Amino acid sequence: MHWTKQELEGIEKIRRLNIINSITGIKPANLIGTISDVGELNLAIFSSIIHLGSSPALIGFVSRPSEEVPRHTLENIQQNGHYTINHVHEFFVEKAHYTSAKFSRKTSEFEECKLTPEFLADFKAPFVKESQIKMGMKFLEAIPININKTVLIIGQIQHLMIPDEVVSEEGYIDLADANSVGISGLNTYYSFKKVGTFPYARTQELPDF
Repeated sequence: MHWTKQELEGIEKIRRLNIINSITGIKPANLIGTISDVGELNLAIFSSIIHLGSSPALIGFVSRPSEEVPRHTLENIQQNGHYTINHVHEFFVEKAHYTSAKFSRKTSEFEECKLTPEFLADFKAPFVKESQIKMGMKFLEAIPININKTVLIIGQIQHLMIPDEVVSEEGYIDLADANSVGISGLNTYYSFKKVGTFPYARTQELPDF
Protein backbone atom coordinates (compact mmCIF):
# COMPACT_ATOMS: atom_id res chain seq x y z
CA MET A 1 0.00 0.00 0.00
CA HIS A 2 1.06 3.55 -0.72
CA TRP A 3 -1.04 6.48 0.46
CA THR A 4 -0.47 10.14 -0.26
CA LYS A 5 -1.37 12.77 2.35
CA GLN A 6 -4.67 13.38 0.58
CA GLU A 7 -5.46 9.66 0.39
CA LEU A 8 -4.68 9.21 4.09
CA GLU A 9 -7.10 12.00 4.96
CA GLY A 10 -9.78 10.20 2.95
CA ILE A 11 -9.52 6.92 4.88
CA GLU A 12 -12.37 6.18 7.30
CA LYS A 13 -11.58 7.83 10.66
CA ILE A 14 -11.14 4.77 12.89
CA ARG A 15 -9.09 2.85 10.31
CA ARG A 16 -6.84 5.89 9.76
CA LEU A 17 -6.44 6.31 13.54
CA ASN A 18 -5.38 2.67 13.90
CA ILE A 19 -2.92 2.88 11.00
CA ILE A 20 -1.20 6.07 12.20
CA ASN A 21 -1.07 4.86 15.80
CA SER A 22 0.65 1.65 14.66
CA ILE A 23 3.25 2.92 12.17
CA THR A 24 5.75 4.05 14.83
CA GLY A 25 6.12 0.44 15.98
CA ILE A 26 6.02 -0.99 19.48
CA LYS A 27 6.00 1.63 22.23
CA PRO A 28 6.49 1.11 25.97
CA ALA A 29 3.34 0.39 27.97
CA ASN A 30 3.22 2.31 31.24
CA LEU A 31 0.63 3.19 33.84
CA ILE A 32 0.74 6.73 35.22
CA GLY A 33 -0.55 7.05 38.78
CA THR A 34 -1.77 10.36 40.21
CA ILE A 35 -3.85 11.72 43.06
CA SER A 36 -6.04 14.82 43.22
CA ASP A 37 -5.93 17.45 45.95
CA VAL A 38 -8.96 15.81 47.57
CA GLY A 39 -7.44 12.32 47.54
CA GLU A 40 -9.03 10.82 44.40
CA LEU A 41 -6.72 8.19 42.89
CA ASN A 42 -6.27 8.00 39.13
CA LEU A 43 -4.48 5.46 36.96
CA ALA A 44 -4.14 5.62 33.18
CA ILE A 45 -2.21 3.70 30.54
CA PHE A 46 0.18 5.65 28.27
CA SER A 47 2.32 4.63 25.31
CA SER A 48 4.04 8.00 24.81
CA ILE A 49 6.71 7.79 27.55
CA ILE A 50 10.09 9.04 26.26
CA HIS A 51 13.61 9.46 27.65
CA LEU A 52 14.71 13.11 27.55
CA GLY A 53 17.99 13.05 29.48
CA SER A 54 20.07 11.15 32.02
CA SER A 55 21.65 13.96 34.03
CA PRO A 56 19.30 15.19 35.31
CA ALA A 57 17.11 12.12 34.81
CA LEU A 58 14.24 13.50 32.72
CA ILE A 59 11.27 11.58 31.35
CA GLY A 60 8.50 12.99 29.15
CA PHE A 61 5.08 11.92 27.99
CA VAL A 62 2.40 13.40 25.78
CA SER A 63 -1.05 14.24 27.11
CA ARG A 64 -3.79 14.46 24.50
CA PRO A 65 -6.15 17.46 24.12
CA SER A 66 -8.39 18.16 27.12
CA GLU A 67 -10.90 20.43 25.38
CA GLU A 68 -13.51 17.70 24.78
CA VAL A 69 -12.51 14.93 27.23
CA PRO A 70 -11.30 15.64 30.80
CA ARG A 71 -7.68 14.59 31.36
CA HIS A 72 -7.59 13.62 35.02
CA THR A 73 -3.91 12.61 34.86
CA LEU A 74 -2.83 16.03 33.61
CA GLU A 75 -5.12 17.87 36.02
CA ASN A 76 -3.79 15.93 39.01
CA ILE A 77 -0.15 16.49 38.01
CA GLN A 78 -0.74 20.20 37.67
CA GLN A 79 -2.48 20.27 41.06
CA ASN A 80 0.15 18.57 43.19
CA GLY A 81 3.30 18.26 41.07
CA HIS A 82 3.98 14.53 41.48
CA TYR A 83 3.10 11.32 39.63
CA THR A 84 4.37 7.81 39.06
CA ILE A 85 5.30 5.85 35.94
CA ASN A 86 4.89 2.06 36.24
CA HIS A 87 5.83 -0.62 33.70
CA VAL A 88 3.04 -2.91 32.53
CA HIS A 89 3.91 -6.62 32.73
CA GLU A 90 2.36 -9.60 31.00
CA PHE A 91 0.49 -10.92 34.04
CA PHE A 92 -1.68 -7.81 34.42
CA VAL A 93 -1.78 -6.43 30.88
CA GLU A 94 -5.57 -6.82 30.53
CA LYS A 95 -6.21 -4.93 33.77
CA ALA A 96 -3.83 -2.20 32.63
CA HIS A 97 -5.58 -1.88 29.28
CA TYR A 98 -8.98 -1.20 30.83
CA THR A 99 -7.67 1.82 32.73
CA SER A 100 -8.15 3.57 29.38
CA ALA A 101 -11.94 3.48 29.83
CA LYS A 102 -13.55 6.88 30.49
CA PHE A 103 -14.21 6.58 34.22
CA SER A 104 -15.58 9.54 36.17
CA ARG A 105 -13.20 11.64 38.25
CA LYS A 106 -14.54 10.13 41.49
CA THR A 107 -13.98 6.56 40.25
CA SER A 108 -10.58 4.98 40.95
CA GLU A 109 -9.13 2.93 38.10
CA PHE A 110 -7.08 1.10 40.74
CA GLU A 111 -10.29 -0.19 42.28
CA GLU A 112 -12.23 -0.83 39.07
CA CYS A 113 -9.34 -2.65 37.34
CA LYS A 114 -8.22 -4.56 40.45
CA LEU A 115 -4.75 -3.04 40.74
CA THR A 116 -3.15 -2.07 44.03
CA PRO A 117 -2.06 1.47 44.97
CA GLU A 118 1.22 1.64 46.87
CA PHE A 119 2.69 4.69 48.61
CA LEU A 120 6.10 5.79 49.86
CA ALA A 121 6.17 7.76 53.08
CA ASP A 122 7.68 10.89 51.50
CA PHE A 123 5.90 10.76 48.14
CA LYS A 124 2.27 11.69 47.51
CA ALA A 125 1.41 9.95 44.22
CA PRO A 126 0.41 6.25 44.11
CA PHE A 127 2.63 3.57 42.59
CA VAL A 128 1.24 0.32 41.13
CA LYS A 129 2.21 -2.44 43.57
CA GLU A 130 2.05 -5.11 40.83
CA SER A 131 4.62 -3.29 38.69
CA GLN A 132 8.27 -4.33 39.04
CA ILE A 133 9.82 -1.25 37.39
CA LYS A 134 8.49 2.10 38.58
CA MET A 135 9.46 5.73 38.85
CA GLY A 136 8.33 8.48 41.18
CA MET A 137 8.30 11.72 39.19
CA LYS A 138 8.40 15.43 40.03
CA PHE A 139 6.64 17.64 37.48
CA LEU A 140 8.94 20.25 35.94
CA GLU A 141 7.38 21.65 32.78
CA ALA A 142 4.40 21.44 30.42
CA ILE A 143 5.12 22.38 26.80
CA PRO A 144 2.05 22.98 24.61
CA ILE A 145 2.20 21.49 21.12
CA ASN A 146 -0.08 23.94 19.40
CA ILE A 147 -0.50 22.12 16.09
CA ASN A 148 -2.72 19.43 17.68
CA LYS A 149 -3.34 20.83 21.20
CA THR A 150 -1.37 18.09 22.95
CA VAL A 151 1.00 18.82 25.84
CA LEU A 152 4.49 17.42 26.47
CA ILE A 153 4.85 16.82 30.20
CA ILE A 154 8.44 16.75 31.51
CA GLY A 155 9.34 15.34 34.90
CA GLN A 156 12.45 14.40 36.86
CA ILE A 157 12.91 11.02 38.53
CA GLN A 158 12.77 11.22 42.32
CA HIS A 159 12.49 7.49 43.04
CA LEU A 160 13.48 4.53 40.83
CA MET A 161 12.64 0.94 41.73
CA ILE A 162 13.92 -2.02 39.68
CA PRO A 163 14.48 -5.67 40.70
CA ASP A 164 18.19 -6.37 41.14
CA GLU A 165 18.08 -9.45 38.93
CA VAL A 166 17.05 -7.58 35.74
CA VAL A 167 19.85 -4.97 35.91
CA SER A 168 23.29 -5.89 34.53
CA GLU A 169 26.60 -4.73 36.02
CA GLU A 170 26.78 -2.13 33.23
CA GLY A 171 23.29 -0.85 34.08
CA TYR A 172 21.35 -2.39 31.20
CA ILE A 173 17.77 -3.41 32.08
CA ASP A 174 16.58 -6.71 30.61
CA LEU A 175 12.96 -5.95 29.73
CA ALA A 176 12.37 -9.53 28.58
CA ASP A 177 13.37 -10.90 31.99
CA ALA A 178 11.16 -8.26 33.61
CA ASN A 179 8.21 -9.38 31.45
CA SER A 180 7.49 -5.77 30.48
CA VAL A 181 5.19 -5.26 27.50
CA GLY A 182 4.76 -2.79 24.67
CA ILE A 183 1.82 -1.38 22.72
CA SER A 184 1.19 -1.09 18.99
CA GLY A 185 -1.69 1.16 18.08
CA LEU A 186 -4.28 1.58 20.80
CA ASN A 187 -5.03 -1.94 21.96
CA THR A 188 -2.49 -4.54 20.76
CA TYR A 189 0.19 -5.65 23.23
CA TYR A 190 3.53 -7.36 22.66
CA SER A 191 6.05 -9.09 24.88
CA PHE A 192 9.75 -8.32 24.45
CA LYS A 193 12.45 -10.69 23.25
CA LYS A 194 16.07 -9.57 23.41
CA VAL A 195 17.74 -10.04 20.01
CA GLY A 196 21.23 -8.73 20.74
CA THR A 197 23.49 -6.39 22.69
CA PHE A 198 26.21 -4.53 20.82
CA PRO A 199 29.17 -2.37 21.89
CA TYR A 200 29.18 1.42 21.65
CA ALA A 201 29.39 2.21 17.92
CA ARG A 202 32.67 3.74 16.72
CA THR A 203 33.50 4.41 13.06
CA GLN A 204 36.91 2.78 13.41
CA GLU A 205 35.43 -0.40 14.86
CA LEU A 206 32.76 -1.28 12.31
CA PRO A 207 32.25 -5.06 11.83
CA ASP A 208 32.79 -6.71 8.46
CA PHE A 209 29.12 -6.73 7.44
